[in-house]
Amino acid sequence: MTKKQDNETKEEEEISIMDLPGVGAATAEKLETSGYGDLMSIAVATPGQLVEASGIGETTARKIISAARNSLEMGFESGDDILKKRQNVMKIKLGCDNINKLLGGGFETGAITECFGEYGSGKTQIAHVLPVRLYKQDPSATSVFIDTENTFRPERIVELAKGAGVDPKKVLKQIKVARAYNSDHQMLLAEKVTDLINKKNLNVRLVIVDSLTSHFRAEFVGRGTLAERQQKLNQHMHVLLRISDSHQICVYVTNQVMSRPDVFFGDPTAAIGGHIVAHSSTFRIYLRKGKKGSRVAKLVDSPNLPEGSTPFYIETDGLKDF
Repeated sequence: MTKKQDNETKEEEEISIMDLPGVGAATAEKLETSGYGDLMSIAVATPGQLVEASGIGETTARKIISAARNSLEMGFESGDDILKKRQNVMKIKLGCDNINKLLGGGFETGAITECFGEYGSGKTQIAHVLPVRLYKQDPSATSVFIDTENTFRPERIVELAKGAGVDPKKVLKQIKVARAYNSDHQMLLAEKVTDLINKKNLNVRLVIVDSLTSHFRAEFVGRGTLAERQQKLNQHMHVLLRISDSHQICVYVTNQVMSRPDVFFGDPTAAIGGHIVAHSSTFRIYLRKGKKGSRVAKLVDSPNLPEGSTPFYIETDGLKDF
């Protein structure tokens, strides 16, 4: 790289949202508060989103987005470049070799993994295991737990930490927990994750939402509200997608299920949220109860892995192979 190219690269790196046309101190603060704290988040936003976030005019919003895109030189990348980026993907390994193998090495950062199943199938147990195992791999990493059903239990983290051979107090300090009381609060908490990264300089590598659809299911009742519910759920999933992709975060969401009355043969269990959640999730895992107190994890959707299933046990000190 020549000296001139090196200087140009440094100039590009030093560009902040304050350097964009039409963005003053007040507008920048509003954008950052709404989760648009870097050039990439602005570049991939729509004019309507920026108008809603900061109160600026639509023409100004378009100029800001255009300037952000030009400064980032957004365009096509070669498959080789993307392959090199994929080498930086971290995989959070559980203490269960079968599940790690099923997921191609573990739960990926930069992706959304959805686990759905009936009550007692192990969704929340995995949500407790993940922060412990993440800490074991990277003690500087922070986990964010958005709790919608009052399911987070620090006592369970202590048991799992002892089983993993790490200090329970240190693990608990690296977990940030927020209780969501309705769907709007849940969506706001997801947007606030970027504040933990940009303002508090936390190394957030894992975001857990347990459960994703609980509040949406309770607040939007009947077919007349289905379209509005799906629209809000779609917005929520896209915020989680943006967080996972722009900050290389593993997003793990649990999902409730329903029984389809029109299915007479086979398993009638279906995940809540329909195609909106299904299309937004990178990996989808169906959990069910198995024989002799075991659980079965079935990978039903993945962009690069074959479908498969594996049994496992939930024990006091973690997940174990069947």
